[in-house]
Amino acid sequence: MKTLLEAISNCTLCEDLPFGPRPVVTGSATSKIAIIGQAPGRVVHESGVPWDDKSGENLRNWMGIDKALFYDTTQITIVPMGFCYPGTGKTGDLPPSKICAPQWHQKLWNHMPNIQLTLLIGAYAQKYYLPKGKHKTLTNKVMHFEEFLPSYFVLPHPSPRNNIWQAKNKWFKNAVVPALQERIDLLLRH
Repeated sequence: MKTLLEAISNCTLCEDLPFGPRPVVTGSATSKIAIIGQAPGRVVHESGVPWDDKSGENLRNWMGIDKALFYDTTQITIVPMGFCYPGTGKTGDLPPSKICAPQWHQKLWNHMPNIQLTLLIGAYAQKYYLPKGKHKTLTNKVMHFEEFLPSYFVLPHPSPRNNIWQAKNKWFKNAVVPALQERIDLLLRH
C-alpha cells in the first residue's frame, strides 16, 4: 500500500492542469471506510490535506466525527474521483479528471480488504460506482440511500453552495444524517 500511495503522489498524468499535478489521497490497508469525493479544491491543492476546507468541516459534522478520527488513515481512506485540482470554470471548480479513477481506484481497493462502507459524495462518484437505475437525480439517490447499503452511502457534496439544496430537502438532516452517523459509529467505535 505504501508503494502504491507513493506512485500516486508522484503521478503526472494531469501535468497539463493549470496548477500542475498534486494528487491528494490518503489511506491504509486497515481502513474500514472509504470516502470518494469529487476532486481537491484550490485550498486542498495548496495544503495537500484532503477535505481541509469548509466542505470537509460540513462532511465531518454529517459523519459525527472529529478531525482526528477523520484523518486516521487506519480507519478512513480518502480518495477523490480526480486526484488533482482541476482549476476553475465559470460556475466553480471544473469537473474532476476522468483519468484518475480508472487508473488508480481498483489498485487502491485491491490493497484495502477491510473497507466495509464507501461514502459516494456527489454526482461524479455516484455515476461511476452505482449501477444505472431508476434514481436519475442526485436528490433521488440520496433520498433512497438505503437501497445502496450496505456497500455504499450516497451523499450530496457538503459544499456551502449546497445550503440551498439542504434547505429545500429538510429530510436530509432529519433522516439521512442520523442514519449516516449511526453507521459510522457502528463501524468505527465498536
